[in-house]
Amino acid sequence: MSLFSVVRGYNIPVIILAQYLSAIFILAPEKRALEILFDIDLFLLVFASAITIASGYIINNFYDSRKDLINRPNKSMLDRLISQATKLKVYFGLNFLAAALALLVSWKVFLFFSIYIFMIWFYSHKIKKYAVVGNLTATMMAVIPFFAITLHYYYNLSFEEIISHKSQFAVIFSHATFLSLLLLIREMIKDLENIKGDLANDYRTIPIRYGESMSKKIITLLVFLTILPVYLLVGIYEVGYMDIYFYASFIILILFLVYLWRASTKEQYLLLHNVLKFLIVSGVFCIVLIDPSVLYNGKRWILAS
Repeated sequence: MSLFSVVRGYNIPVIILAQYLSAIFILAPEKRALEILFDIDLFLLVFASAITIASGYIINNFYDSRKDLINRPNKSMLDRLISQATKLKVYFGLNFLAAALALLVSWKVFLFFSIYIFMIWFYSHKIKKYAVVGNLTATMMAVIPFFAITLHYYYNLSFEEIISHKSQFAVIFSHATFLSLLLLIREMIKDLENIKGDLANDYRTIPIRYGESMSKKIITLLVFLTILPVYLLVGIYEVGYMDIYFYASFIILILFLVYLWRASTKEQYLLLHNVLKFLIVSGVFCIVLIDPSVLYNGKRWILAS
């Protein structure tokens, strides 16, 4: 249970599911679902991503052990049932396995994951302590696994093929932008939620350097920026019944802002954090509401053979 808590095992299945649903309904709508599910290279990419993310949680927990004693005392006590030495052994073991799986795909994928593993370590060790760059890096780290499977499907396309898929790329980019904005808002809410532990451990986050009011102003701006990708997805490119999710998300985000400006305690920020987690996870499951025919040259896509 302690190891499960350290690697945040409850997040890993959601990430795996999100990657497969993205592949089936957004990235490769012209392919049959069974063809995607039995794609060995895709399986290795998704599995390597899941293992890398799990190892990232371990190294993040390793460096944040003192901070978590203040911010998450109950979880921290459970996590400490495993020694720091054991955490490092599991961390290196998972990274070795992820690199080996990536190498089975190609040396380029191996290089990609090697850089990704290094970036996660460098973020946990240094970058996350700094305002703005830490938030942006954390957001980028969360999106990279989806970038990996995007490359899997589009890396070898010619310029003419890219042009022919421009509407599909626009949908992919809009989804990625919306997700990235939600993740960035979530990172900034976490800074507000963890301000005591961050202050005690010399973290230079936005709330510590510029105040809670400035953080709330930036979060408000980010929420209004989500209007652009939502408009593109709902008003121009069409995403089937998933437009219901985007309309509901925007209403929730407006209510989120109202509550944000009234919030001042850790418990209130934790509630806002959970609202964002709900939007992100529900968005994963709502991907199945996309009508793939609007992404694949107007042709009706067949789910299974």
